[in-house]
Parts: sequence; structure tokens; C-alpha cells
Amino acid sequence: MPADPSKTRARSAGPRIAGTLLVVASALLFSLSGILTKSIEAEGWTILCWRGLIGGLAIAAYVALRRGPQALGTAFRLGPRGWLLASVGSLASIAFIYAFKLTYVANVTLIYATAPFMAAALGWWLLRETVPARTLVAGAASLAGVAVVVGGGSAGFGLAGDLLAVAMTFGNAVYLVLIRRFRSLPVVWAGGASAFQLFALGCLMTNPLAVSSEDAPLLILFGLTFAAAVVLWTEGTRLIPAAQSGLLGTVDTPLAILLAWFFLAEFPPAGSLLGGALVLMAVLGHAIGETLRRRDDAGSD
Repeated sequence: MPADPSKTRARSAGPRIAGTLLVVASALLFSLSGILTKSIEAEGWTILCWRGLIGGLAIAAYVALRRGPQALGTAFRLGPRGWLLASVGSLASIAFIYAFKLTYVANVTLIYATAPFMAAALGWWLLRETVPARTLVAGAASLAGVAVVVGGGSAGFGLAGDLLAVAMTFGNAVYLVLIRRFRSLPVVWAGGASAFQLFALGCLMTNPLAVSSEDAPLLILFGLTFAAAVVLWTEGTRLIPAAQSGLLGTVDTPLAILLAWFFLAEFPPAGSLLGGALVLMAVLGHAIGETLRRRDDAGSD
């Protein structure tokens, strides 16, 4: 008896919808990173150290609860590929924190919007994933917007932070594609291993106990939101293509800018606003195009 086409479509759409929701939720949590980084008076290595400790412990607890006590050995076994994944994540995180310290929150989040373009290119090159033309157009438009953002600073202010944001974005694109490539690895735990790497490095680079009473609760909050974002992101990206995941991750852009304006009174320069408009139009255009395409596909069945 032939399978019911409607049930087949429902089963195939389930993982895609779940992955979409997980990545969007992760992006919303990531949108807090800018205001938390700038609200914490401690320098970057102290933030990385405490975020790594709190986040790493939270991720370890999640892995233990999800896998159960009988499977802990497998869950925590990474191997060379897993440590490569963790190390890429650590390098991206270092650039991430210091980028926020050195430039506008808007600039970092808008530069990160080029991740779809980078992830699409890497996915095509390494995984031979098919990249739709609309994704390439959206990524190219985002890249053009970022060029406006970087070039719109006054007297070179924030240039070092902007460049670190570019490095962070590339690192995250590599991390995203590696998740797709190493499907059998415990990628959530790789995020935890990355956090503990940063904790160890932070202890070597700074005195982690030299934090103020005002910074302490913010550092704990940062670690917990980081852990939740990593879990949601790594689980979600396993269910959808790398380019789509990168595009969905840009939904944090307007919220991060709004939060920086509201809590930090940080209003980005005209170049950031213009470039941001280009980026957001690209993302919105892609989302509308995807919605119309899926509606047409459903109607033609």
C-alpha cells in the first residue's frame, strides 16, 4: 500500500521545523551577549573564564541528563575531530568577546550576518551542499551591508573590533559546517569542551577571582545564557542545512541593536544603520521568498 503523501511531507517537515525553532531561540539568547559583555566591567579574559566555567558546567549537566548515566562515556568522548570542533569554537569566542569590547554592538551583530554567505560557501566546498541562488543573493547583500558598516565608522573608531567580528563570523561559519560534517560526534558536548578550554585559558591569562560584586551575577547569567544558546544552536543545526541555519541566526540582529540602545544608550553611526538596513532587507527578502516557495511546492503536490 503506497504511503500517504501528506503524512510523508509531515514527517519530513518535522525535523526542519524543529531545527528552525531551535536555531531562532538560540539566536534570541545570543542577542544578549552584547549588552552583557559591555555591562560587565571586567576585561575580556575574565568574562571568557567565568562564562566558560558556568557554561561548561551547565552543558555538562545537560549532556548527562540527556544521555543518561549508562552512556556518559560515549557522550563525553570527543576524539581529534571533536577537539578540532571545540577549538574552532574557542577561537571564535575569544574574537567574539573582544569584538564587543572594541566596537559597537550593532557592528558586531551586523557583521555576523555574513555568516550565511560564508557558511553557504563552505558548505558547498566541503560538503557539496546545494546552495540555492536566493541564498547566495541574500548572503551577497548581507556582505555588501557589512562593507557599509565597517566603512561607516568615524576616524577609524572600532576598526579593530570590526575586524575581530569578521574573524569571529568566519570561525562560526566553520564551526557550523563542521557540525554538519561530523554528524556522529557529540557536538553539544564539544560546545562544553570549548567552554572549559576558555576557562583554563582564562585562568592562565587573568585572576578569575578578581571580580566585583556587581559583575558576579552578570557573569553567571552570561554563562547560563551561553550554555542554553549552544545547546539550542548545535541541536538545531543538525536538522537543517548550514546556509539556512546561518540565515536564521541573524534574527538576533535587530534585537541586539535595540537592547544596546535601550540598556547602554549606544546608538550606532549612520554607516551602521545604513548597512544594517541592507542586511535586514536581505534576510527578510530571503525569508519571504522561502515562504512563497514552500507554499507553491505544497500547492503543486
